[in-house]
Amino acid sequence: MDDLVGAVTDPIILMPGGWGDTLPDWIKSQITLERLAQNIRALKGEQPTGTDAEVCAYLYTRSLEAPMDSDWTQIYLYVAGQVVAKAKGTEIPEDIKVDSLSDYQMALLKDLKGWIYGHRVNIRKERQRAEKRQAKAETAARESVQLRLGV
Repeated sequence: MDDLVGAVTDPIILMPGGWGDTLPDWIKSQITLERLAQNIRALKGEQPTGTDAEVCAYLYTRSLEAPMDSDWTQIYLYVAGQVVAKAKGTEIPEDIKVDSLSDYQMALLKDLKGWIYGHRVNIRKERQRAEKRQAKAETAARESVQLRLGV
């Protein structure tokens, strides 16, 4: 149930640097849809992981920070092509389209998806702990006031 709620409420993991506000709205919607689809696959026994749209968003902001090497550029173009085709029903131009990745690049992509998923789950858990601490502090404060008032 946590992952289902997380699909909608978890933050989008982006490269720090201030480019997050330039992320297109359509990709934000696609991230939610792909997270929900990932949850269905996880119910069928697949290991949960980050989604292509999440990788695309992360690499989008990463590419605006500094140049990427050829492996990460290939990965970005490959994933962007997949995401744009799903979300917008259009294709990446042929001159930059990447149809496949090397085994090494696929391993890098898999590692990034795992990192993104783990990072957003950790953020969710930290938020839950903070909410519990806050609720506990509020309860303690109410009880303290009640004791002082003799209620």
